[in-house]
This record gives sequence, structure tokens and C-alpha cells, in this order.
Amino acid sequence: MSDDIDLSDALTVVMERVRPHIGEGKVADYIPELGRVDPKQFGFAVASVDGEVRSLGDADVRFSMQSMTKVFTLALVNQEGEDHIWGRVNREPSGSAFNSLYQLEFENGIPRNPLINPGAIVVTDELLGDTGDAFAALRALLRAETGNPELDADEVTARSELETGDRNRALAYLMAGFGNMRNPVPEVLDHYFRQCSITITATELARAGLLLARHGVRADGTRMIDRNAARRIMAIMLTCGTYDAAGDFAYRVGLPCKSGVGGGILAIVPGRYSIAAWGPGLDAKGNSVTGALALDTFTQVTSCSVF
Repeated sequence: MSDDIDLSDALTVVMERVRPHIGEGKVADYIPELGRVDPKQFGFAVASVDGEVRSLGDADVRFSMQSMTKVFTLALVNQEGEDHIWGRVNREPSGSAFNSLYQLEFENGIPRNPLINPGAIVVTDELLGDTGDAFAALRALLRAETGNPELDADEVTARSELETGDRNRALAYLMAGFGNMRNPVPEVLDHYFRQCSITITATELARAGLLLARHGVRADGTRMIDRNAARRIMAIMLTCGTYDAAGDFAYRVGLPCKSGVGGGILAIVPGRYSIAAWGPGLDAKGNSVTGALALDTFTQVTSCSVF
């Protein structure tokens, strides 16, 4: 990012570009609680590694993290070393839906990557074995990195996911059939659904993402994962973090990103910024319409890209 670009100026341009499109897309109504979210909302926040935070719109409205939690559970598992998880999940883009049963069966119960549903379930299974409480481990990390000690799951959303989560059960039991689950499937899915149901604001999400922007260094200055592990997590975000639209995001945005069907997108500028965009309306791939547009605009205005 050019040093002569002011964040306030960049955010002004983002809002001007996004405003006419707020409300576009379709909320994730296959999870009933998410289907009740007002689509006419938009929040955007940028946090810098030196402590500056700028935001606009509905940046302090809470929303469901959903798949964005997968980045942080992966970081927690990587504390045990780089080879701790990679025998159970691959690192390739899927090119298929994030909950594809066909691909998982064809590849003998080994998920394509940790940022689609079966891969994240395996990571949660691993984290449960490491900590004894995968949900609590993730919640503690996010509370510390956001600075919000009250951050928690929304129990109504968690219950909604539990009641409508048959596809995730099918994925987990299929992996268990191939010997790629170590804990009881119902217990793992309980942690997984509660993890996805954690609520956060765009401002908090931007602060949490600084863990990666600082190459694995936490808000308190301690190192959580080594620089190589952080770099590789961001590489997986770039190639796999936006479902089967990762190539388009690399082309348009040029940053490591992770989206969630709650409408959030986390993007990282290594060594400089963590960016959070939120708009509940999703495109056909499951990514926020306004979030993608905002990030595209931000990187164009600032010339901020890893390429």
C-alpha cells in the first residue's frame, strides 16, 4: 500500500462505491437464524499492525462468523507444529461446493483443504483432541485478540445449525467411515456448530485478523505460531478461502481472504493490515456481494495486493 494513501480517504471511496449495492444478494436462509438477518446492512473496518483502527457503516453490529472461524481453529492446531494436521487434510482448492459429499468420497475421506466444511470438521476434531474443548479454545483466542471478554456463540444460531446440519453430519460420518475422525462425531459437531455460531463485529474481526498480519504474533506480543505457519495459512486463504470463487477473489482482490455465509470476509495484508467486510447478502458462491465489492475497491484505491 502506498504510504501517501490515507485510510480515511480509502474508506470514503469504498463507501461511495458500495452504497448503491447495499442489500443485494441473498441471505443464507438454509440456516433459519441467518435467514432472519436484515440484508440492508454493511460494515467495513481496517486495523493496522501499529494499532490504528478505522471503520465505517455497520462496523459495530454483531454477525455470525460461520466459516471465518476456520482460519483461527487452523492457527490453534498449528501451534502443535506444521505436520500436526496435514496427514488428515490436504491443501488444494476444491473446485466444488464447500459441503461436497461426492468429492470427499472419491478422495477416500481426506478433505481437499481445511477451509471447506469437511476439512474444518477434521481440524475441530484435532483441536478437540489437543485441548479437550475445541469451542472454548477458539472462544478464548478470539476474546483475547478482539479485546472483548464477552465474545461468545449465539445459542439460537447454534441450535438452528444443529437442527439443520444433516449435510455436515453426513460429511463427518463419511470421514469416520474412512477412519479420519478420532472423536465421536456428535461431540465434534457440537463444538463445530458452536464455533461457527460465534458472533463478532467487523471492527473486532479486523483486530482478530492482526494475528496473521503480524505473522503469528498475538495482541499481547507473544508468538502463537511461527512465521512460516502464518505464511502458509495465508496461502491457503488465498487459494481456498472463498469457497470455489478463490480464483476470482485472487484476480479481483489480490489478498488472502476467508469468507463466511454470515456475510463476513476477512482479508490480510501481511505485515500491514487486517481488513473486515460485512454484508449479509451472498452471491451464488456463498460470498458477500458488498463485502467482495468493498475489498475490490479498497485494493484498487490503495494499490494494496500481495501480487
